[in-house]
Amino acid sequence: MGAGGRWQVGVFSIRLHPLSLQVGGVSAAGLEEQNPSAPHDLQYQDFVCSAQCDQWVRPIARSPSTPSQMAAMLTLCLLLCLQPADSSAAAGSRPRSQTGPRLQLSHSELRNSSGVFWTGGVSGGYESMLLDEDHGWLLVGGKDHIYLLRPDRLDLPSRSVYWPAATEHVEHCRLAGKSLETDCANFVRLLQPFNKTHVYACGTGAFQPQCTYLHLGPSTEEPLFMLSHAVESGRGKCPFSPREPFTARLTDGELYAGTSVDFMGANAAIFRTTIQGSSQHYIRTEAYDHNWLNEPEFIASFSIPDTHSPDDDKVYFFFKEKAVEAGQWDKRVYSRVARVCKNDVGGRRSLINRWTTFLKARLVCSVPGPSGVDTHFDELEDIFVLETKDPQNPTIYGVFSTSR
Repeated sequence: MGAGGRWQVGVFSIRLHPLSLQVGGVSAAGLEEQNPSAPHDLQYQDFVCSAQCDQWVRPIARSPSTPSQMAAMLTLCLLLCLQPADSSAAAGSRPRSQTGPRLQLSHSELRNSSGVFWTGGVSGGYESMLLDEDHGWLLVGGKDHIYLLRPDRLDLPSRSVYWPAATEHVEHCRLAGKSLETDCANFVRLLQPFNKTHVYACGTGAFQPQCTYLHLGPSTEEPLFMLSHAVESGRGKCPFSPREPFTARLTDGELYAGTSVDFMGANAAIFRTTIQGSSQHYIRTEAYDHNWLNEPEFIASFSIPDTHSPDDDKVYFFFKEKAVEAGQWDKRVYSRVARVCKNDVGGRRSLINRWTTFLKARLVCSVPGPSGVDTHFDELEDIFVLETKDPQNPTIYGVFSTSR
């Protein structure tokens, strides 16, 4: 971010009321046959992160201009906003429920109170980690390696497994003009728990994504820590590039991923792929349609229950993308939250292998400034979900920044 960039921290929770989907009076069940073009006319709604963060803020409902437009009813509860020191609150606004962070550490304090003990890995390329507190181990995905560490004793020697890209894939990557050092290797980007004894792992494979299983075994004292001999394609599960932002979540035997599916990184999609059994059925967003996704940078994804019935569970994706609402020459970036239903099986006649429950909305984080001019923090940088006693209403921490 440039020297003039500014940051805004918002703490909020999304109330997951059932989302209604009406298309010209037609329910979602009749969407695919009667209006197959409806997902191309998504209705955007705004969530306002204002200085008055202790009140409910509801979406700004806009009247659809055509019967085919959809409205996603999603309520955002803002619990806390940390306003930059140089921004003044709007006159007459209500006092905040909290005036500052519960804990504040400077960069020097954080640096002096922490230490780095682990130096046994191959330099660079650490893109994924998986912590298992119950078994007491930490997996780190690196360049051509997966490392097994003890989080409480990082000074102990680490164990590692070697997982390189195929020789022919490395050569093809080099001939395509990529760097042997920073591109043409297997950078492990995904580590997700599959069951109590296995972890599902995916890597870039020198721009030929690949996935396999890491067997840890039932023992907590001395894990087996060995790779499966079966390697499958990682297309739609892991990006081709080691530097491309992406997100993935493995739940109920299916992998939900926001990633690109081509060498150039131009065809980005939200995928669901079955990884159990011989079935390779997938569902994705429409390709090269800017109303679905417009050059997105994926931040995070989470599986959150909607009701007590598993059939109502949803997966939420947080990302930022170029705003289709802006003009052709306007490079404005907006933050988004999108959701899909886990029980979505795609269309029968139209929208085959495409989401029929995909909805997205804009996340707006703004702070009132002098003369009534708001400062907008349009770029989402990170998301963390804190579980509460009510699993249907977690607290979501978001970090926003101004456009670069």
